[in-house]
Amino acid sequence: MSNLIKSPAIAAGLILGGILPAHAGAPLAIRVSGPGKPISPDLFGIFYEDINYAADGGLYAELIQNRSFEYDATHNPAWNGFTSWTIEQRGDGKGLWMLEVTEPIHANNPHYAILRVSQPGDGVGLSNEGFDGIPIKAGEKYDVSFFARQLYMNEGYGEAISIEGKPMPMTARLEGKDGKALGEVELQVKGWTWNPSHASITATGSDDSARFVLLAKAKGGIAIDHISLFPTKTFNNRRNGLRADLAQVIADLHPKFIRFPGGCVAHGMGIHNIYRWKDTIGPVEQRRGQKNFWNYYQSVGLGYFEYFQFCEDIGARPLPILAAGVSCPHSDQKRGKGQQCIPLAEMPAYIQDIMDLIEWANGPATSTWGAKRAQAGHPGPFGLKYLGIGNEDRISPEFEERFRMILNALHEKHPEITVIGTAGSQPDGEDFDHGWKFAREIDTPIVDEHYYRPPQWFFDNLNRYDHYDRKGPKVYAGEYAAQETNRVNTLRTALAEAAYMTALERNGDVVLLSSYAPLLAKQGHTQWRPDMIYFDNTRILLSANYHVQKLFGQNSGDLYLTTTVTAENANLPASCVKDTKTGDVILKMVNASDAAVTAKLDLAGIDRLQPDATVTVMSGVPDARNAFESPAAIVPLRKSIAVSSNFEYEIPAHSFSLIRIKTTGH
Repeated sequence: MSNLIKSPAIAAGLILGGILPAHAGAPLAIRVSGPGKPISPDLFGIFYEDINYAADGGLYAELIQNRSFEYDATHNPAWNGFTSWTIEQRGDGKGLWMLEVTEPIHANNPHYAILRVSQPGDGVGLSNEGFDGIPIKAGEKYDVSFFARQLYMNEGYGEAISIEGKPMPMTARLEGKDGKALGEVELQVKGWTWNPSHASITATGSDDSARFVLLAKAKGGIAIDHISLFPTKTFNNRRNGLRADLAQVIADLHPKFIRFPGGCVAHGMGIHNIYRWKDTIGPVEQRRGQKNFWNYYQSVGLGYFEYFQFCEDIGARPLPILAAGVSCPHSDQKRGKGQQCIPLAEMPAYIQDIMDLIEWANGPATSTWGAKRAQAGHPGPFGLKYLGIGNEDRISPEFEERFRMILNALHEKHPEITVIGTAGSQPDGEDFDHGWKFAREIDTPIVDEHYYRPPQWFFDNLNRYDHYDRKGPKVYAGEYAAQETNRVNTLRTALAEAAYMTALERNGDVVLLSSYAPLLAKQGHTQWRPDMIYFDNTRILLSANYHVQKLFGQNSGDLYLTTTVTAENANLPASCVKDTKTGDVILKMVNASDAAVTAKLDLAGIDRLQPDATVTVMSGVPDARNAFESPAAIVPLRKSIAVSSNFEYEIPAHSFSLIRIKTTGH
C-alpha cells in the first residue's frame, strides 16, 4: 500500500465510496454502472476575493493607480493622496498642485487635485505610473476620462488662476519609460462646474512600463478628479470592464457560479469596514472605496454590477456573500478587536439592505432598486438564486441572534433564495460543531465549509461526505486548497485536489457547491499562497491546480454513475459522471503512486458507447510546479483513444486522467 495512504478507515479495510481497498494480488479494476444518482449541476464554481491585488491592478482593467486621490495612511503607512502621482513641468513650465476637499464631485469621493499653472511652457500637469507601470501595446486604443472644472478668479490659493471665458487646453499622453510619446490626444476643460472629459489614444508603440501624463497648456487653474485610463478592449468590450486575458482564463474554467466579493473582505475587520454592496454600484466616481481586510485600498470600480455582469457573460450563477451582522473574528485588536456586531437596533435597516440587494438583482425595472440596475444598463433581472450570509464567523450567541433574524426575514420575503450559512474557518473544532448544530436547528439550507490542509489530508478525507445526513443542510465547500509546507503549487497538491473532487462528485447529492481559493495573486503583491492563477501586468501563470479545476469545470455532469475500484494500490480515486444534456460519460482517475498502473475498465453498464473517446492526462514529478520561468512544466495533454465496454488503460504514475466518451441516442 502506498505510503500516501494512512487513513485508519482504509487500513481497516472499509469501503470508501469510489475506492474499494484491494486484496493482495487483486488486479486494478474500475467498474462503472447505472442508472446513477442526480448530483448538483452547480458543483464546481470559483471563489473570487479582492486579495493579492486581485481587483485594482489585476482583474479590473483600470490602468491608473489612486485615480481619485483617495489613498491615505490608513490604507498603507507609506500612502497619501499624492501616491502614484508626480508633478510635471515641461519646458519652461511652472506650476504646483495640491489636494482639496471643498465641493467635490460626490461625498463618497471627497478628495480632488487642484492644478495651478503660472507659466505654461510645454505643459504643466500630473503623471501616473499605474500599478507597477502601465502596459501599452502598439496599435491598441486606450480610453481616457477625467472630471474637471475651471477655477474662479482667486479660487484656491493666492493669485488669480483662471481667465473667465477661455477654456483650458489639455494634452493626455502615453509615454514610454524613456520619455518618448506613445500617443496623445488634445482636450479642453471649460466651465465652473464638474464636467466629464472623454477621449481615446491609439498607441504608436509598446512598453510594459509606460506612464500616463495629463498636461495643462495655458496659464490658469483647474480642479481634476477621477482620472482614468482603460484599454478599449476589455473582456466582452465592457465599459468599466475587466482585463481581457485574465477574465478569459477565468471564463475557461467554465465555473457554474462565482462567489464574490470574498472571503474575509465581505465582513471586514470591524463593523465600520463591512463591505456594503450599495457603495459599489452606480457611477464609478460616486462609489465609496475603502481599506479592505488585506490592508490595501479597493476602489470598488469592480463592484456588484460588474460582478453580476461577469457572471452573466460567462454563464455562471452569481453567489454574493454578505456579512451576517458581525465582522471578521480573525481581526486582532489593532485591526478591529475581533468579532464586532451591528447593534440590534440597527439590524432592521441592515436586513433591508439585503432585501434591497435581491430587488436590485431580481426585481423589475419599475421597482426602486431594479430601476437602478436598469439605469446601469441591465433592464432585465440577473436571476439571483444563491445568497451567502456570513463567512468563517465565530459561532457566538451574537452571531446566532443576527443570523437567525436575517434567515427568518429571507424565508418570509424571499423563499426563492437559497441561503448559505457558515460553519467557521476550519473543517472541525468548536465553531464547526456549533455551526452545524445551529444550522440544523434553524434549517439553514446550505452550510459553507472551509479547509486549507496538507495534500495528505485530502487523501485521508475522501470519505468525508459519504455519511453526511442527506436530509439535513447541504454543503458548500466554499474555500479549499492543498497546501505544501512552503505554500507553493505543485503537482502533488493538484492531484490531492483532483482526488478530493472525485469524492465531491460521488457526493454531489449533498455537496451542492465547491470552489478552490484564492483565485488570483499578483506578483509582488501577495498576502496568501497558494493561489490558482498568478499574474503580472502582461503575463499569466496557470498553476497545475488551475488545470485540474478547468478539467473538472469543463467536464462536469449532473448524474453520478456508480464507480467501484478494486486495486492492489488503493490510492486510485475515481469517479464517473454523465452529462445528460450531451449524453457524454466522463471518467476521472487519480494515481498518486510511484508506478504506472494498468486498469481494466468495465463499462458494460453504460449503454450505446461510441468507440472513439478523448483522454486528457496531467502527470509528472510530484514536486514539479509551473513558474513564470517554466509555465508549461505541468500541463494537460490530450489525445484520442479507442474504448469499448471492456478495455484496458494505463494510468501513469503521479497523474490525473480524464476520459470523455460519447454515447448515441441519449
